[in-house]
Amino acid sequence: MKNFKIHPFIYFVILLTYLELVIKYTMTKNIFNIGLIYMAIFTLPFILLFTLLSKSFPSKVNKVINIIITIILTVYYEVQFIFFQLFSVPFSFTSLGLADQALDFTAIIKDAIFSHLFGFIVLIIPMILTFIFVKRIDNSKYTLTSSLSFLGMLIVSYLSTYLFLIPFNETTKYTNDLYNNIDDQIAIIDRFGLLTYTKVDIKRLFVGYDPEIIIEDETPYIPPAIQEEPTDIEYGNNELDIDFTKLTSNNSSITKINSYMTKQTPTNKTKYTGMFKGKNLIFILAEGFNEIAVDKDRTPTLYKLTHNGFVFNNFYSPVYFSTTGGEFQATTGLIPTQGVLSTWKKTTPTIKYALGNSFSKYDYNIQSYHDWTYTYYQRNVTMETLGFYNYMGCGNGLEKRLDCGWLPYDSEMVNQTYKDYMTKDKNFVTYYVTVSGHSPYNSGDNIGRHYFDLVEDLPYSNPVKYYLAAQVELDKMLETLIARLEETGKLDDTVIALVGDHYPYTLTIDEMNEAATYKKDSIIEVNRSNFILWNNQIEEPIVVDKVGSQVDVLPTLLNLFGIEYDSRLIIGKDILSTNNEGIAIFSNRSWVTDYGSYSSSSKKFTLKEGKKLDDIDAYVKSINNKAANSYSVSKMIIETDYYNYVLGK
Repeated sequence: MKNFKIHPFIYFVILLTYLELVIKYTMTKNIFNIGLIYMAIFTLPFILLFTLLSKSFPSKVNKVINIIITIILTVYYEVQFIFFQLFSVPFSFTSLGLADQALDFTAIIKDAIFSHLFGFIVLIIPMILTFIFVKRIDNSKYTLTSSLSFLGMLIVSYLSTYLFLIPFNETTKYTNDLYNNIDDQIAIIDRFGLLTYTKVDIKRLFVGYDPEIIIEDETPYIPPAIQEEPTDIEYGNNELDIDFTKLTSNNSSITKINSYMTKQTPTNKTKYTGMFKGKNLIFILAEGFNEIAVDKDRTPTLYKLTHNGFVFNNFYSPVYFSTTGGEFQATTGLIPTQGVLSTWKKTTPTIKYALGNSFSKYDYNIQSYHDWTYTYYQRNVTMETLGFYNYMGCGNGLEKRLDCGWLPYDSEMVNQTYKDYMTKDKNFVTYYVTVSGHSPYNSGDNIGRHYFDLVEDLPYSNPVKYYLAAQVELDKMLETLIARLEETGKLDDTVIALVGDHYPYTLTIDEMNEAATYKKDSIIEVNRSNFILWNNQIEEPIVVDKVGSQVDVLPTLLNLFGIEYDSRLIIGKDILSTNNEGIAIFSNRSWVTDYGSYSSSSKKFTLKEGKKLDDIDAYVKSINNKAANSYSVSKMIIETDYYNYVLGK
């Protein structure tokens, strides 16, 4: 035993199996499924490659190579682990330009590590053991014959992986599609493992891929209750005179979108259509806002606005890569994967129906403000794609009006900007992106400290208290906004809309549940929030029980303001329409509808109490197809600049 040496091949088998299983369970909550077999097959070439690298040089060099490979692998798996805990999606190399800003707050990363310390330690254990027992690894140099033999095995094992992608039955067809043209990060990791996901991700970054759109042979399953529900057909539909069957293009993606659009049913107009026509709009994307922040005494303005005007009882703010994902959803009505966000920022397509663009043709005065670095998430570029050409942040003008040190006060941003638009005769659309509610939620948060006396006696842990304290500033912002509207005589003619960009993802699910009124899960219910849509002239609350999410915000606003648009061209749907079912789709492709919720990791559907479905399997398949298409079509719309194609320059 004293001279016992472990072969590097065995070492890397143990190391990668361990790391892969930890990540697989973390991200999918699955271990024992068919993915284990595929993971072993597709990870083998990596194991052989690492073995060959650590046996091709003199013993001392091989030892260093072995340690370097172990460190790189461990760090990469740790990065993926922390990234997933923060954003609920694995890191993609397509978003390198996004991640540097999303993760540049070291305090946030530190909090994330401490909040998930057990998993972090579990992943680092093999590296620690390697440092202790590195002398037990056989670092001797291979002979030329052995090296060539291993190289041959490496080539054969790599080429053999493609044999398992041959689509000869339903399982292998799905595996092939997942590997080649389905943008489902969690499913790829579940089926192939993290290293193969990384290979696929990098390949798609440089080569691209052709997303799949599922055109069902049969009519999608529609619950009987929806089929029987009367629709307001006398009001007409939100559609333009576009015959998608006659549109042609040499671009295969555009052709696919056209085929998809021919199958879409436009949403119907209702008695609420045009309800806000001619009014002003103030739209707020609120940093970290979640329903747990609303309190009758602590945040009275938030409470007032969430319980009056339109009251959406089943609204969700799915987290897709931090604030920029929430912004993209709410202002474009499309699904924002990391690849979509990256393409949006690089190619800057004109998104015709984006919030600012939709109102600009109606001669509104349009402006936007953000009380943090104006280039953050490349907003200096993307704001124009949304139609906000008069955009001001810290660094291009706003720093001359307020203190832009960490953290600024959102209420002060209102005080320093309201005269830009409220004192003018022209109708306005104003977009605010807040920052006061940003994490980390601890004693280093000056906003949280400022209001801490309001939460100090609450029976919660300190991170929760600081979060709730920080959200008091959002309440002060709304209070200030309403006061300024009243002073300038604009209150009655102005609509305030507010959504959170995402839930406070640096809080653990247990911490979220400390302040929640019911027990939330970490995938669906953690994203439940409020959509404020309020006007002083709405005397009685208009209660909406239909499920909605951030992608539905834009079409709902367009319909209420009487803006002409084609609802088939937007993934989100008017929440107030009556001829379509409500749905919220999450970053791991789980979803919730008016009838129930589906977990993509467990493949389990839970029917809501009081609801009935005569064919649950058909229903789940239909909604899964709808969710998959929402991802694919959103990607292709941005990549092909589809709106300019179909609506003209």
